[in-house]
Amino acid sequence: MAPHTSAGTRKLDPDPVTREVVDLIGTVVARYHEEYELAAADHSLTGAQARVLALLAREPTPMRQVARALKCEPSNVTGIVDRLESRGLAVRRSDPADRRVKLAAATDDGIDLAHRLRAALGFAREPLAELTPVERTLLRDLLQRMLGEEGTDEGAGDDPPGTG
Repeated sequence: MAPHTSAGTRKLDPDPVTREVVDLIGTVVARYHEEYELAAADHSLTGAQARVLALLAREPTPMRQVARALKCEPSNVTGIVDRLESRGLAVRRSDPADRRVKLAAATDDGIDLAHRLRAALGFAREPLAELTPVERTLLRDLLQRMLGEEGTDEGAGDDPPGTG
């Protein structure tokens, strides 16, 4: 394969398997977002509102941490949480450890809706069900390694997203 030049540096094109893996990851991400948006719309939520609700359903979270997780400005999160609050799906409160910090948390209704949204994501659950538990664990570990999260046990024992 011929090298190509980018900004004065010579780089080899990725091998065919790497290109195929990148394309497959892109397809999985696109299908996940498409299905997530549809599931959210079924409950009159935007995809961003559904993602915030999913985060808050895990545990009360500082607003800035939600913004970092979504890779957006804190002011965007404020508007999203405002809309979730107006529907009774989330609340804001001061962090007992530091009253200057605002925590957002899902209400019981919000937690219930987050679980229903997750259950609606069949595209991921069905293909993952075709894998053995060892294969699912290997896939999770490889994805964590790609993301630089190797060795974290966050989520260990949890079903992969969209499977439970």
